[in-house]
Amino acid sequence: MKYIILLYDGMSDYPIEELGGKTPMEAAKKPRLDRLAEKSLLGLVKTVSDGMAPGSDVANLSVLGYDPAEHYTGRSPLEAGSIGIDMKDGDVSFRCNLVTLSDEADYRDKTMLDYCADDISTEDAAVLIEHLAKHFQDGELSSFKQFKLYGGVGYRHCLIWDGGTLDLGTLTPPHNITGKKITDYLPAHKNAEELYAIMKKSYELLSRHPINIERVKNGHGAANSAWLWGEGKRAALPGFEKLYGLKGSMISAVDLLKGIGRFAGLNVVNVPGATGYLDSNFKGKAQACLDEFKNGADFVYVHMEAPDECGHRRYTEGKVQSIEIIDNDVLGILLPALEEYDDYKMMVLPDHATPLSLGTHTNDPVPFLLYQKTVNRQGNAIFSEKTAAETGLFIEPGHSLMKYFLTC
Repeated sequence: MKYIILLYDGMSDYPIEELGGKTPMEAAKKPRLDRLAEKSLLGLVKTVSDGMAPGSDVANLSVLGYDPAEHYTGRSPLEAGSIGIDMKDGDVSFRCNLVTLSDEADYRDKTMLDYCADDISTEDAAVLIEHLAKHFQDGELSSFKQFKLYGGVGYRHCLIWDGGTLDLGTLTPPHNITGKKITDYLPAHKNAEELYAIMKKSYELLSRHPINIERVKNGHGAANSAWLWGEGKRAALPGFEKLYGLKGSMISAVDLLKGIGRFAGLNVVNVPGATGYLDSNFKGKAQACLDEFKNGADFVYVHMEAPDECGHRRYTEGKVQSIEIIDNDVLGILLPALEEYDDYKMMVLPDHATPLSLGTHTNDPVPFLLYQKTVNRQGNAIFSEKTAAETGLFIEPGHSLMKYFLTC
């Protein structure tokens, strides 16, 4: 038996006028996924419990069968693990986004124009992060030597605070405040004064960097500030194979998911050209999944970020397109190839909703589809939020879904 989870990050949504009152799942042409739905078990799962922030960290831990209330220590420690940072017990880590802020003279008066700095490339971002890191050692930020900056992928990076504290008040994810003035979302707690000082000084250092001057000249947004959030302590997870008896693999373009995979003892696969966006190498991810099965994996988790990115940007056409691309480039490769196995199970779901109307995550229950080759279930001709809800099947807490998937 082979087990596969296809995770469409942020796919779930609300009906919108632009799509004639449909959700992106309902509007997308996804013939392969809908054919699976006809023979599948459909239902809803509450991946993020009330009272927890509906981030991809909590939601994906839940889908993988880990209780976030027990195992979640913050988002950035998971990403730090992916980058290869060996955090000490006294360290506190932060996600460090490169963002685009408006150009008002007073930092507090600026507006969050873009949480991902106009999709800055990893190559350009590496130069800017190195530029900032040098100033932690010798320059305008040298008084903050207890902080160390590490480069990640695209706009996503990591800051480690040696001997730091988690008593910091509220640190806001930048994708939650796109288009808003940052005044009320800056670090305000007395213990976060140094974090604010770093963010403010980063604007001065980055806005005049040659890379940003060139980006603006070419019509792109400048990666002109660091934005700190997602604080946490060193992470640890019990091994997935020990918990579920399956040798597993993780396929994702995103450091967060790679970090979860590493902490869970999964084989983390790096797919060339996998970006997390619409231009990602989806076919490469599908082939990597098949290769992992050939190499002895029992379970593969294939994470696809593009629907979530489009949701944050309120890019309706792109979100629909992302679902259609996955149907063609991932399911189009996987389904014929998986026929060589006597039996396999596949579960398809989003980790959370990222409604286009909000541009951020919610903790609404999300639809799931559970297909098994040798079991012909009575499903529905369309896989959507509505058809999943109509079955009346509701799984809560979310981390119990993994056991349900493996045993039902």
